Amino acid sequence: MQLTLFAPIISIAGLIFAALLALRVLKEDIGTPKMKEISEAIQEGAMAFLNREYKTIAIFVVVVVAAIFAIIDAKTALAFAIGALLSALAGNVGMRVATKSNARTVNACKKSLNDGLRVAFSSGAVMGLSVVGLGLLGVSVLYYVFRDPGILFGFGFGASSIALFARVGGGIYTKAADVGADLVGKIEVGIPEDDPRNPAVIADNVGDNVGDVAGMGADLFESYVDSIIAAMAIGIVAYTSFKPMAYTAELPLVLAAVGIFASIVGTFFVGVGKRANLHAALNKGIFASTILMAIMAYFVIKIIIGDVGVFYATLAGLITGILIGLITEYYTSSENAPTRAIAHSSQTGAATNIISGLSIGMQSTVVPIVAVCVAILLAHHFAGLYGIAIAAVGMLSTLGITLAADTYGPVADNAAGIAEMAHMGKEIRERAEALDAVGNTTAAIGKGFAIGSAALTALALFVTYCAATNLRGIDIMNPRVIVGLFIGGLLPFLFSSITMRAVGRAAFQIVNEVRRQFNEIPGLMEGRAKPDYARCVDISTSAALKEMVAPGILAVIAPIAIGLTLGAEALGGLLTGAIVTGFLLAVTMANAGGAWDNAKKYIEAGNLGGKGSQTHKAAVVGDTVGDPFKDTSGPSLNILIKLMSIVALVFAPLFI
Repeated sequence: MQLTLFAPIISIAGLIFAALLALRVLKEDIGTPKMKEISEAIQEGAMAFLNREYKTIAIFVVVVVAAIFAIIDAKTALAFAIGALLSALAGNVGMRVATKSNARTVNACKKSLNDGLRVAFSSGAVMGLSVVGLGLLGVSVLYYVFRDPGILFGFGFGASSIALFARVGGGIYTKAADVGADLVGKIEVGIPEDDPRNPAVIADNVGDNVGDVAGMGADLFESYVDSIIAAMAIGIVAYTSFKPMAYTAELPLVLAAVGIFASIVGTFFVGVGKRANLHAALNKGIFASTILMAIMAYFVIKIIIGDVGVFYATLAGLITGILIGLITEYYTSSENAPTRAIAHSSQTGAATNIISGLSIGMQSTVVPIVAVCVAILLAHHFAGLYGIAIAAVGMLSTLGITLAADTYGPVADNAAGIAEMAHMGKEIRERAEALDAVGNTTAAIGKGFAIGSAALTALALFVTYCAATNLRGIDIMNPRVIVGLFIGGLLPFLFSSITMRAVGRAAFQIVNEVRRQFNEIPGLMEGRAKPDYARCVDISTSAALKEMVAPGILAVIAPIAIGLTLGAEALGGLLTGAIVTGFLLAVTMANAGGAWDNAKKYIEAGNLGGKGSQTHKAAVVGDTVGDPFKDTSGPSLNILIKLMSIVALVFAPLFI
């Protein structure tokens, strides 16, 4: 088989496997009429949001396509449109299957815990393999048509644009609904999290999908394709010692294809053994894929370019991804000391809970930063600038199964909610809650992985930008560079401020609506009347679509403005500052939010006074602070630092 055909063939095979998994999931019985009703309400709300979001994004896409066509060229404009389309398609497919899987997961739990796990994980694998399959297919076909990695920058820009709006819009939606449901439901009227009497409960479950399925999928689609594109570009312009040079450009495509194969194989290792350790069941698949990827990468690299140093760079990326996942698990799992320390601090009130959570979040930055630094040094030592980009490709090579384990989380969360709302038996609810408990950890690990991969991908794009603009170095004594550095360091904080306030404003509307319904609908609290779920869904949707515009414009305009006014070197300073502060802030927010969430769940499991205690109420307050940290602002920073880098690359000709 020719090298040029390998990547598209494997990507198509991955999409076919995803389709087969989707068909298998949809053949499962959806359960009782009540389960079907709830599931359909969640699905309708999720798709209504996504459709309205895409209509809004379509306006932005048309404007940018026209601008790129006028300023750059038609080929880059076409690549932008294709990147945006495929990113949106991956999110759409993944969320459709996820929202159809929640009730089927609950119903499968009637048979056994393993059956429930199989359905939830299979739906997650559809998302994971759709993302990598469509991403690699788009990049490889465009490259083989135009034979110019520069054209692919447009593809990455399109993917980044969809990712930002999907992540920010979905994050605002999910956390507005979640915060509103918790503050009124848990604290004011004292009902359980997924109680059907809560008017915001359907909006909350919808939010799990638009934020953690469509949003996360778009985020990692962007990282995946941008890392491949950066490595291809550097392979041509900055690393020419291999023979022939085209092989260095095509190697990232082949490594990504091998990673899809390893991810498919890894799905067969996921399953619960006799001890019913769900977390170990998911880890088996991830570790199997990683080991297989490492073995195959060695032989692929030896055969194609014959330089084992590039293999070591790939291995550095793979290992760094695993390390970041493990350290995220340590800081956010209720089984470990940091999260339990937050739970214990809740005994003296919400203030000490929040202080403890912020402290843990800040502390958790140490190991991820050190891991990424070591990966950069090793990758550069063994393969130069090309090695740094290849390390990012290596980290994301098994994204198919990593994203599957992450998407499993919101499916399991929805399943636990449906089990509660449909009044399933105790045994089924406990199985669904067991799936959900592990899902919280996998979701936190997924966010940690997304942040780590974003940092390495943004660095690879930054190196590519320097090569494209002929910057051999950046003089930090140059006042323009210093200005760029400070503005770049500022942007993640300004961006987070905008997105946090957006969640606060949207949550304010939800809280008032939930209070209104409890006060004005007779018999709602007693369970004799049905709440108006659609009203909360509509409020969250409208608020999210309105609030996502400003962050999106900021991310695109800032690098162009600095590049045009202060020059290419100052823009390099801006990208440097944004990568450093964005990475640190994202890790802090994501891990603090995850730890706050699981500290609350640790108390709800019957520890330190359990549900309804003053300790629990303090933990709920901490969790509501952590919600926009971990699901809106923190994850959105991943996209900010990547999007600004790819915008700089696309418009680099204007800055030289």
